[in-house]
Amino acid sequence: MTLCPIAVVAGCKKCPAFAVCPLKTVIGDMPKDKPAPPAGRKKK
Repeated sequence: MTLCPIAVVAGCKKCPAFAVCPLKTVIGDMPKDKPAPPAGRKKK
């Protein structure tokens, strides 16, 4: 759910504080980073 009023209207990418906003994935519309896949055994 997007709570930031700027993200609701224009989106996080168009916000003037986008570069310094620590909450863009919490209250904004930016997707959270997906974790890296686990390093498993390689198939031969």
